[in-house]
Amino acid sequence: MTDQPDKQDPQGAAAKESYDRPAQKPGGTGHGVVIAVLVAIIVAGIVVMGVVPRLRAKAALRTETHNLAIPTVIVIHPKRGDPHQEIVLPGNMQAFEDAPIYARTNGYLKKWYVDIGGHVKTGQLLADIETPEVDQQLQVARADLNTAQANMNLSKITADRYDGLKNTDAVSKQDVDNAHGDFEAKKATVAAAGSNVRRLEETQAFNKIYAPFDGIITARNTDIGQLIDSGSGGAAKEMFHIQSTRVLRVYINVPQQYSQAAKPGLSADLTLAEFPGRSFKGQLVRTANAIEQASRTLLVEVDVNNTTGELLPGGYTEVHLKLPETVPTFILPVNTLIFRSQSLQIATVQDGDKATLVPIVLGRDFGSEVEVVSGLSGQENVMVNPPDSLVEGEQVEIAQQNQQQPSGQQTLQPQSNQQSSGGPKK
Repeated sequence: MTDQPDKQDPQGAAAKESYDRPAQKPGGTGHGVVIAVLVAIIVAGIVVMGVVPRLRAKAALRTETHNLAIPTVIVIHPKRGDPHQEIVLPGNMQAFEDAPIYARTNGYLKKWYVDIGGHVKTGQLLADIETPEVDQQLQVARADLNTAQANMNLSKITADRYDGLKNTDAVSKQDVDNAHGDFEAKKATVAAAGSNVRRLEETQAFNKIYAPFDGIITARNTDIGQLIDSGSGGAAKEMFHIQSTRVLRVYINVPQQYSQAAKPGLSADLTLAEFPGRSFKGQLVRTANAIEQASRTLLVEVDVNNTTGELLPGGYTEVHLKLPETVPTFILPVNTLIFRSQSLQIATVQDGDKATLVPIVLGRDFGSEVEVVSGLSGQENVMVNPPDSLVEGEQVEIAQQNQQQPSGQQTLQPQSNQQSSGGPKK
Protein backbone atom coordinates (compact mmCIF):
# COMPACT_ATOMS: atom_id res chain seq x y z
CA MET A 1 0.00 0.00 0.00
CA THR A 2 1.56 3.22 -1.18
CA ASP A 3 1.72 5.89 1.35
CA GLN A 4 -0.09 9.14 0.29
CA PRO A 5 1.55 12.47 1.02
CA ASP A 6 0.45 14.18 4.14
CA LYS A 7 -1.88 17.01 4.00
CA GLN A 8 -0.17 20.49 4.38
CA ASP A 9 -0.19 21.82 7.89
CA PRO A 10 0.08 25.60 7.96
CA GLN A 11 0.98 25.80 11.55
CA GLY A 12 3.61 23.17 11.16
CA ALA A 13 5.20 24.93 8.25
CA ALA A 14 5.34 28.19 10.15
CA ALA A 15 6.85 26.49 13.11
CA LYS A 16 9.47 24.85 10.93
CA GLU A 17 10.34 28.20 9.25
CA SER A 18 10.68 29.84 12.55
CA TYR A 19 12.92 27.16 13.69
CA ASP A 20 15.17 27.51 10.66
CA ARG A 21 15.55 31.40 11.00
CA PRO A 22 17.91 32.95 13.48
CA ALA A 23 16.23 34.59 16.40
CA GLN A 24 15.70 38.43 16.16
CA LYS A 25 15.99 40.87 18.99
CA PRO A 26 12.75 42.34 20.04
CA GLY A 27 12.15 45.99 18.87
CA GLY A 28 15.05 46.30 16.30
CA THR A 29 13.02 47.63 13.35
CA GLY A 30 11.60 50.70 15.22
CA HIS A 31 15.03 51.83 16.44
CA GLY A 32 16.38 52.06 12.89
CA VAL A 33 13.53 54.21 11.72
CA VAL A 34 14.14 56.65 14.54
CA ILE A 35 17.79 56.89 13.66
CA ALA A 36 16.98 57.53 9.99
CA VAL A 37 14.56 60.29 10.91
CA LEU A 38 17.10 61.94 13.19
CA VAL A 39 19.73 61.82 10.49
CA ALA A 40 17.31 63.36 8.00
CA ILE A 41 16.45 66.12 10.47
CA ILE A 42 20.09 66.87 11.14
CA VAL A 43 20.87 66.99 7.42
CA ALA A 44 17.89 69.24 6.78
CA GLY A 45 18.96 71.54 9.62
CA ILE A 46 22.45 71.77 8.25
CA VAL A 47 21.08 72.53 4.81
CA VAL A 48 18.69 75.16 6.20
CA MET A 49 21.40 76.76 8.33
CA GLY A 50 23.67 77.04 5.32
CA VAL A 51 21.14 78.16 2.70
CA VAL A 52 18.97 80.59 4.66
CA PRO A 53 21.81 82.98 5.62
CA ARG A 54 22.92 82.96 2.03
CA LEU A 55 19.42 83.80 0.88
CA ARG A 56 19.21 86.52 3.47
CA ALA A 57 22.59 87.93 2.48
CA LYS A 58 21.57 87.83 -1.16
CA ALA A 59 18.34 89.66 -0.40
CA ALA A 60 20.19 92.21 1.73
CA LEU A 61 22.75 92.70 -1.04
CA ARG A 62 19.97 93.16 -3.56
CA THR A 63 18.29 95.73 -1.31
CA GLU A 64 21.55 97.55 -0.63
CA THR A 65 22.42 97.61 -4.33
CA HIS A 66 19.01 99.02 -5.12
CA ASN A 67 19.36 101.65 -2.42
CA LEU A 68 22.85 102.61 -3.56
CA ALA A 69 21.61 102.98 -7.12
CA ILE A 70 19.22 105.72 -5.94
CA PRO A 71 21.18 108.99 -5.42
CA THR A 72 20.78 110.64 -2.02
CA VAL A 73 20.59 114.40 -2.46
CA ILE A 74 20.41 117.50 -0.29
CA VAL A 75 17.74 120.06 -1.16
CA ILE A 76 17.24 123.71 -0.28
CA HIS A 77 14.58 126.31 -1.01
CA PRO A 78 15.46 129.39 -3.10
CA LYS A 79 15.96 132.53 -1.04
CA ARG A 80 13.92 135.51 -2.23
CA GLY A 81 16.03 138.42 -3.40
CA ASP A 82 15.89 141.93 -2.04
CA PRO A 83 13.03 143.94 -3.62
CA HIS A 84 15.55 146.78 -4.00
CA GLN A 85 18.54 145.55 -5.94
CA GLU A 86 21.80 147.33 -5.38
CA ILE A 87 24.42 147.89 -8.03
CA VAL A 88 27.87 149.23 -7.26
CA LEU A 89 29.41 151.51 -9.86
CA PRO A 90 32.61 153.58 -9.94
CA GLY A 91 32.16 157.34 -9.88
CA ASN A 92 34.18 160.54 -10.03
CA MET A 93 33.38 163.33 -7.58
CA GLN A 94 33.29 166.81 -9.07
CA ALA A 95 32.61 170.24 -7.65
CA PHE A 96 29.09 171.51 -8.14
CA GLU A 97 30.55 174.74 -9.60
CA ASP A 98 34.02 174.86 -11.11
CA ALA A 99 35.60 177.84 -12.87
CA PRO A 100 39.06 178.95 -13.99
CA ILE A 101 39.66 182.68 -13.51
CA TYR A 102 41.45 184.68 -16.22
CA ALA A 103 42.30 188.37 -16.46
CA ARG A 104 40.25 190.56 -18.80
CA THR A 105 42.91 193.29 -19.03
CA ASN A 106 46.65 193.48 -19.69
CA GLY A 107 49.14 194.55 -17.07
CA TYR A 108 51.23 193.38 -14.16
CA LEU A 109 50.03 191.66 -11.00
CA LYS A 110 50.20 194.19 -8.21
CA LYS A 111 48.99 191.99 -5.32
CA TRP A 112 47.08 188.76 -4.60
CA TYR A 113 45.00 188.23 -1.47
CA VAL A 114 43.98 184.55 -1.36
CA ASP A 115 46.12 181.45 -1.69
CA ILE A 116 45.18 177.82 -2.41
CA GLY A 117 42.77 176.28 0.06
CA GLY A 118 41.30 179.63 0.94
CA HIS A 119 37.52 179.89 1.37
CA VAL A 120 36.09 182.91 -0.42
CA LYS A 121 32.69 184.56 -0.74
CA THR A 122 30.99 185.91 -3.82
CA GLY A 123 32.54 189.26 -4.81
CA GLN A 124 35.60 188.89 -2.58
CA LEU A 125 38.73 190.59 -3.95
CA LEU A 126 41.35 188.09 -5.10
CA ALA A 127 44.04 190.23 -6.81
CA ASP A 128 44.95 193.69 -8.13
CA ILE A 129 46.49 194.32 -11.58
CA GLU A 130 48.44 197.40 -12.65
CA THR A 131 47.29 198.53 -16.13
CA PRO A 132 49.44 201.50 -17.28
CA GLU A 133 48.68 201.01 -20.96
CA VAL A 134 44.93 200.90 -20.41
CA ASP A 135 45.18 203.99 -18.19
CA GLN A 136 46.89 205.94 -20.96
CA GLN A 137 44.41 204.74 -23.56
CA LEU A 138 41.60 205.90 -21.30
CA GLN A 139 43.09 209.37 -20.99
CA VAL A 140 43.43 209.65 -24.78
CA ALA A 141 39.85 208.49 -25.24
CA ARG A 142 38.56 211.06 -22.79
CA ALA A 143 40.48 213.84 -24.60
CA ASP A 144 39.00 212.66 -27.91
CA LEU A 145 35.58 212.79 -26.32
CA ASN A 146 36.13 216.40 -25.18
CA THR A 147 37.27 217.39 -28.67
CA ALA A 148 34.25 215.76 -30.24
CA GLN A 149 31.94 217.47 -27.81
CA ALA A 150 33.51 220.88 -28.58
CA ASN A 151 33.12 220.33 -32.32
CA MET A 152 29.54 219.24 -31.79
CA ASN A 153 28.76 222.39 -29.79
CA LEU A 154 30.27 224.63 -32.50
CA SER A 155 28.33 222.78 -35.18
CA LYS A 156 25.13 223.19 -33.18
CA ILE A 157 25.69 226.93 -32.86
CA THR A 158 26.32 227.25 -36.62
CA ALA A 159 23.19 225.28 -37.43
CA ASP A 160 21.10 227.47 -35.12
CA ARG A 161 22.45 230.63 -36.80
CA TYR A 162 21.67 229.34 -40.26
CA ASP A 163 18.14 228.54 -39.06
CA GLY A 164 17.73 232.22 -38.04
CA LEU A 165 19.01 233.59 -41.35
CA LYS A 166 17.22 231.32 -43.78
CA ASN A 167 14.02 233.48 -43.69
CA THR A 168 15.99 236.64 -44.57
CA ASP A 169 17.42 235.13 -47.73
CA ALA A 170 20.92 235.84 -46.33
CA VAL A 171 21.89 232.18 -46.69
CA SER A 172 20.76 229.57 -49.11
CA LYS A 173 18.74 226.54 -48.12
CA GLN A 174 21.69 224.36 -49.10
CA ASP A 175 23.90 226.05 -46.53
CA VAL A 176 21.25 225.47 -43.87
CA ASP A 177 21.07 221.77 -44.73
CA ASN A 178 24.88 221.48 -44.66
CA ALA A 179 24.97 223.04 -41.21
CA HIS A 180 22.40 220.59 -39.87
CA GLY A 181 24.19 217.64 -41.48
CA ASP A 182 27.49 218.67 -39.90
CA PHE A 183 25.84 218.91 -36.50
CA GLU A 184 24.41 215.41 -36.76
CA ALA A 185 27.81 214.05 -37.79
CA LYS A 186 29.52 215.79 -34.87
CA LYS A 187 26.89 214.36 -32.51
CA ALA A 188 27.56 210.84 -33.79
CA THR A 189 31.30 211.39 -33.27
CA VAL A 190 30.62 212.33 -29.66
CA ALA A 191 28.57 209.19 -29.15
CA ALA A 192 31.37 207.02 -30.59
CA ALA A 193 33.99 208.73 -28.43
CA GLY A 194 31.80 208.25 -25.37
CA SER A 195 31.43 204.52 -26.10
CA ASN A 196 35.18 204.16 -26.43
CA VAL A 197 35.66 205.88 -23.07
CA ARG A 198 33.18 203.57 -21.37
CA ARG A 199 34.86 200.51 -22.96
CA LEU A 200 38.22 201.52 -21.60
CA GLU A 201 36.73 202.33 -18.20
CA GLU A 202 35.25 198.83 -18.01
CA THR A 203 38.53 197.34 -19.17
CA GLN A 204 40.34 199.30 -16.49
CA ALA A 205 37.82 198.01 -13.94
CA PHE A 206 39.03 194.46 -14.67
CA ASN A 207 42.27 195.31 -12.89
CA LYS A 208 40.55 193.91 -9.80
CA ILE A 209 39.82 190.16 -9.75
CA TYR A 210 36.76 189.10 -7.74
CA ALA A 211 35.41 185.66 -6.76
CA PRO A 212 32.38 184.76 -8.92
CA PHE A 213 30.79 182.48 -6.28
CA ASP A 214 31.34 181.02 -2.83
CA GLY A 215 33.99 178.35 -2.93
CA ILE A 216 37.57 177.29 -2.36
CA ILE A 217 40.63 178.46 -4.28
CA THR A 218 42.20 175.25 -5.55
CA ALA A 219 44.95 176.80 -7.70
CA ARG A 220 46.95 180.06 -7.84
CA ASN A 221 49.08 180.33 -10.97
CA THR A 222 50.42 183.87 -10.66
CA ASP A 223 52.54 186.02 -8.41
CA ILE A 224 53.42 189.65 -7.81
CA GLY A 225 55.04 191.38 -10.79
CA GLN A 226 54.04 188.72 -13.29
CA LEU A 227 52.91 189.88 -16.72
CA ILE A 228 49.18 189.38 -17.19
CA ASP A 229 47.62 188.85 -20.61
CA SER A 230 43.90 189.16 -21.05
CA GLY A 231 41.70 186.43 -22.45
CA SER A 232 41.62 182.63 -22.06
CA GLY A 233 43.69 181.48 -25.02
CA GLY A 234 47.07 182.02 -26.60
CA ALA A 235 49.45 183.70 -24.18
CA ALA A 236 46.74 184.09 -21.55
CA LYS A 237 47.26 182.12 -18.37
CA GLU A 238 44.79 180.98 -15.73
CA MET A 239 45.30 183.07 -12.61
CA PHE A 240 43.11 181.21 -10.10
CA HIS A 241 40.88 178.15 -10.02
CA ILE A 242 37.82 178.14 -7.79
CA GLN A 243 35.44 175.30 -6.90
CA SER A 244 32.21 175.18 -4.93
CA THR A 245 32.29 172.06 -2.71
CA ARG A 246 29.24 172.37 -0.45
CA VAL A 247 27.52 170.00 -2.88
CA LEU A 248 29.41 167.55 -5.08
CA ARG A 249 28.31 166.01 -8.35
CA VAL A 250 29.12 162.33 -8.91
CA TYR A 251 28.80 161.04 -12.47
CA ILE A 252 28.33 157.30 -12.99
CA ASN A 253 27.58 155.15 -16.03
CA VAL A 254 24.62 152.81 -15.43
CA PRO A 255 24.50 149.68 -17.66
CA GLN A 256 21.71 149.64 -20.20
CA GLN A 257 19.86 146.76 -18.49
CA TYR A 258 19.30 148.98 -15.42
CA SER A 259 18.60 152.20 -17.32
CA GLN A 260 14.80 151.96 -16.97
CA ALA A 261 15.04 151.66 -13.18
CA ALA A 262 17.48 154.58 -12.79
CA LYS A 263 15.05 157.44 -12.19
CA PRO A 264 15.60 160.81 -10.45
CA GLY A 265 14.86 160.64 -6.75
CA LEU A 266 16.53 157.28 -6.04
CA SER A 267 18.85 157.14 -3.05
CA ALA A 268 22.51 156.23 -3.33
CA ASP A 269 25.31 155.59 -0.84
CA LEU A 270 28.90 156.61 -1.48
CA THR A 271 31.82 154.70 0.00
CA LEU A 272 35.46 155.73 -0.12
CA ALA A 273 38.64 153.86 0.77
CA GLU A 274 39.78 156.69 3.04
CA PHE A 275 36.61 156.38 5.14
CA PRO A 276 36.35 152.64 5.97
CA GLY A 277 33.03 151.63 7.47
CA ARG A 278 31.36 154.92 6.53
CA SER A 279 28.94 155.87 3.78
CA PHE A 280 27.67 159.22 2.53
CA LYS A 281 24.07 159.73 1.46
CA GLY A 282 23.40 160.94 -2.05
CA GLN A 283 20.48 161.22 -4.44
CA LEU A 284 20.08 160.64 -8.15
CA VAL A 285 19.04 164.03 -9.54
CA ARG A 286 19.20 163.70 -13.34
CA THR A 287 20.10 161.42 -16.22
CA ALA A 288 21.25 162.02 -19.77
CA ASN A 289 18.10 160.28 -21.12
CA ALA A 290 20.25 158.72 -23.81
CA ILE A 291 22.37 155.59 -24.06
CA GLU A 292 26.00 156.19 -24.98
CA GLN A 293 26.71 154.01 -27.99
CA ALA A 294 30.37 153.36 -27.21
CA SER A 295 29.76 151.85 -23.75
CA ARG A 296 25.98 151.12 -23.87
CA THR A 297 25.54 152.96 -20.58
CA LEU A 298 23.36 155.77 -19.25
CA LEU A 299 25.14 158.81 -17.79
CA VAL A 300 23.66 159.59 -14.36
CA GLU A 301 24.35 162.42 -11.90
CA VAL A 302 24.21 161.83 -8.16
CA ASP A 303 24.46 164.82 -5.81
CA VAL A 304 25.84 164.49 -2.28
CA ASN A 305 25.95 167.15 0.45
CA ASN A 306 29.45 168.08 1.59
CA THR A 307 28.89 170.80 4.15
CA THR A 308 31.68 169.40 6.34
CA GLY A 309 34.15 169.48 3.46
CA GLU A 310 35.32 165.91 4.08
CA LEU A 311 34.78 164.85 0.48
CA LEU A 312 37.28 166.25 -1.98
CA PRO A 313 36.36 166.97 -5.60
CA GLY A 314 38.23 164.91 -8.15
CA GLY A 315 38.29 161.84 -5.92
CA TYR A 316 37.19 158.29 -6.73
CA THR A 317 34.18 156.73 -5.04
CA GLU A 318 31.98 153.66 -5.29
CA VAL A 319 28.29 154.47 -5.68
CA HIS A 320 25.83 151.94 -4.24
CA LEU A 321 22.72 152.67 -6.27
CA LYS A 322 19.50 151.12 -4.97
CA LEU A 323 17.18 150.25 -7.84
CA PRO A 324 13.65 148.87 -7.47
CA GLU A 325 13.21 145.33 -8.78
CA THR A 326 10.81 145.10 -11.72
CA VAL A 327 10.46 141.29 -11.37
CA PRO A 328 10.90 139.06 -8.28
CA THR A 329 14.31 137.45 -8.03
CA PHE A 330 15.75 134.55 -6.05
CA ILE A 331 19.18 133.74 -4.67
CA LEU A 332 20.85 130.33 -5.07
CA PRO A 333 24.33 129.04 -4.21
CA VAL A 334 26.55 128.40 -7.20
CA ASN A 335 26.85 124.68 -6.39
CA THR A 336 23.23 124.18 -7.48
CA LEU A 337 23.91 125.12 -11.11
CA ILE A 338 24.16 122.58 -13.91
CA PHE A 339 26.11 123.65 -16.99
CA ARG A 340 25.08 121.62 -20.01
CA SER A 341 24.85 122.17 -23.73
CA GLN A 342 21.08 122.66 -23.64
CA SER A 343 21.09 125.64 -21.24
CA LEU A 344 21.92 126.65 -17.72
CA GLN A 345 19.79 124.47 -15.43
CA ILE A 346 19.09 123.47 -11.86
CA ALA A 347 17.80 120.12 -10.56
CA THR A 348 14.65 120.02 -8.41
CA VAL A 349 12.84 117.18 -6.63
CA GLN A 350 9.13 116.76 -7.34
CA ASP A 351 6.65 114.31 -5.80
CA GLY A 352 9.21 113.52 -3.13
CA ASP A 353 11.54 111.38 -5.26
CA LYS A 354 11.54 112.48 -8.90
CA ALA A 355 14.31 114.64 -10.37
CA THR A 356 13.29 117.48 -12.68
CA LEU A 357 15.68 119.72 -14.63
CA VAL A 358 14.60 123.38 -14.76
CA PRO A 359 16.20 125.98 -17.10
CA ILE A 360 16.91 129.34 -15.43
CA VAL A 361 18.17 132.81 -16.36
CA LEU A 362 20.80 134.43 -14.16
CA GLY A 363 21.08 138.05 -13.13
CA ARG A 364 23.96 139.25 -10.98
CA ASP A 365 26.85 137.13 -9.77
CA PHE A 366 27.69 137.54 -6.07
CA GLY A 367 30.59 135.10 -6.04
CA SER A 368 29.35 132.20 -3.89
CA GLU A 369 25.74 132.99 -4.81
CA VAL A 370 23.90 134.03 -7.96
CA GLU A 371 20.71 135.89 -8.69
CA VAL A 372 18.00 134.06 -10.67
CA VAL A 373 15.67 136.37 -12.58
CA SER A 374 13.61 133.77 -14.41
CA GLY A 375 12.62 130.11 -14.03
CA LEU A 376 11.78 129.86 -10.32
CA SER A 377 8.64 130.33 -8.22
CA GLY A 378 10.32 130.01 -4.84
CA GLN A 379 8.66 126.74 -3.78
CA GLU A 380 11.06 124.34 -5.48
CA ASN A 381 13.25 121.80 -3.71
CA VAL A 382 16.57 122.59 -5.36
CA MET A 383 19.36 120.00 -5.25
CA VAL A 384 22.75 120.99 -3.88
CA ASN A 385 25.68 119.46 -5.80
CA PRO A 386 23.47 117.43 -8.17
CA PRO A 387 25.08 114.29 -9.68
CA ASP A 388 26.70 114.79 -13.07
CA SER A 389 24.77 111.84 -14.52
CA LEU A 390 21.37 113.06 -13.32
CA VAL A 391 18.62 112.81 -15.93
CA GLU A 392 15.02 113.97 -16.13
CA GLY A 393 12.64 111.78 -14.11
CA GLU A 394 15.37 109.85 -12.29
CA GLN A 395 14.45 108.56 -8.83
CA VAL A 396 16.32 110.25 -5.98
CA GLU A 397 16.23 110.21 -2.21
CA ILE A 398 16.17 113.37 -0.12
CA ALA A 399 18.64 113.53 2.76
CA GLN A 400 17.77 115.25 6.02
CA GLN A 401 19.93 116.85 8.66
CA ASN A 402 20.40 115.09 12.00
CA GLN A 403 20.24 117.80 14.66
CA GLN A 404 21.24 115.49 17.58
CA GLN A 405 24.97 115.42 16.83
CA PRO A 406 27.24 116.86 19.54
CA SER A 407 29.13 120.16 19.20
CA GLY A 408 26.63 121.46 16.67
CA GLN A 409 27.72 118.96 14.00
CA GLN A 410 25.12 117.78 11.54
CA THR A 411 25.06 114.46 9.69
CA LEU A 412 23.05 113.86 6.54
CA GLN A 413 21.05 110.64 6.49
CA PRO A 414 18.55 109.28 3.98
CA GLN A 415 14.92 109.59 4.97
CA SER A 416 14.34 105.80 4.68
CA ASN A 417 17.17 105.03 7.12
CA GLN A 418 15.86 107.51 9.63
CA GLN A 419 12.37 106.05 9.45
CA SER A 420 13.55 102.44 9.79
CA SER A 421 15.83 103.22 12.75
CA GLY A 422 13.44 105.53 14.49
CA GLY A 423 12.44 104.89 18.09
CA PRO A 424 14.46 103.66 21.04
CA LYS A 425 16.09 100.26 20.82
CA LYS A 426 14.99 97.59 23.31
